[in-house]
Amino acid sequence: MSIDLDPTAFDSGNQSGLDLPGLAGAAVVGTTAEAVAALGACRDLGPGLFFSDELDDIIEAKRLCQGCPVQTDCLSEAVARGERYGIWGGQLFEEGRIVLSKRRKGRPPRVPRPEDVLPEIEVPESFQYLVRASAN
Repeated sequence: MSIDLDPTAFDSGNQSGLDLPGLAGAAVVGTTAEAVAALGACRDLGPGLFFSDELDDIIEAKRLCQGCPVQTDCLSEAVARGERYGIWGGQLFEEGRIVLSKRRKGRPPRVPRPEDVLPEIEVPESFQYLVRASAN
C-alpha cells in the first residue's frame, strides 16, 4: 500500500538525511524516506531485529511489516539504495536478492515445524526480478 503525503508535512530543510533507527540507521533524504521514518511500524525499534540471522527474529520482523502503512515505500527505498541484507518492506534480502523462504540452521526436521514458516508478503510485480530462484 502506498500513501500520498503532503510534502509540507515534513521539514524539507533537513538535507543531511534522516537517521532511521528501525531501518538500520540508514541516512536517506526525501519525502518518501521521511514518511517511512515517521509512519513505519519499525520507527521505534533498533536495527537488530531487521538484520538478524535467527529465524525467530526474521519472522517477527516480517510480521511487523505486514500491516505497515509504508511497506511498499520502504521496499522501494531499499531497492533504490541497493540494500543487500535485512528485512525491508516485509521482504528478506540476502546478497541483494529477495528470499521467500528460509530454514533454521542445522539439519532440517523430518516434519516441518509450522512455527518456522515465514509470513508470506506478496512481492510487488515491479520487484519480482529480485526474487532469488528456488534451489529445488
